[in-house]
Amino acid sequence: MKQATVAQRTDRDDLISEIDRLLGIRTDADHEKEIFKIGDLAREFDMTLRSLRFYEDRGLLNPQRQGTTRLYTRRDRMRLRLILLAKLLGFSLTEAKQMIEIYDQPDGPRRQLQVALERFEEQQTILLEQKREIEQSLKAMETSLALVKRELSKRKG
Repeated sequence: MKQATVAQRTDRDDLISEIDRLLGIRTDADHEKEIFKIGDLAREFDMTLRSLRFYEDRGLLNPQRQGTTRLYTRRDRMRLRLILLAKLLGFSLTEAKQMIEIYDQPDGPRRQLQVALERFEEQQTILLEQKREIEQSLKAMETSLALVKRELSKRKG
């Protein structure tokens, strides 16, 4: 039991660290850098070039172009962080885009935080309900497995 608690704490610490990174809370090694190439972001966020291009195709990122080279700004990088955070929290890309785009509206930064808080609370309720349903399904699965195993052992011999 103690081992599970240590593993849970480590998982929780890793999750907190990931959220801190996505929100830009942790010290940023590239804080002075203004322009990022696609490979820079792919390495930093441990993702494929294809994923970054997909986010661009979906209108979530809008890199500048220099010939065939995509050049991402600090703003694009922050948007990517928010996309990945939204994904981690179980939001769709459409929902992520809606929340991110609020920033550019009048009173955007404050409004974005308000909307994020509301949506995060709604999403938490949804995820807790899904967790309850999954736990119920797992209990039913355990019972079913035990019954099937018992029946199978009766028929073996």
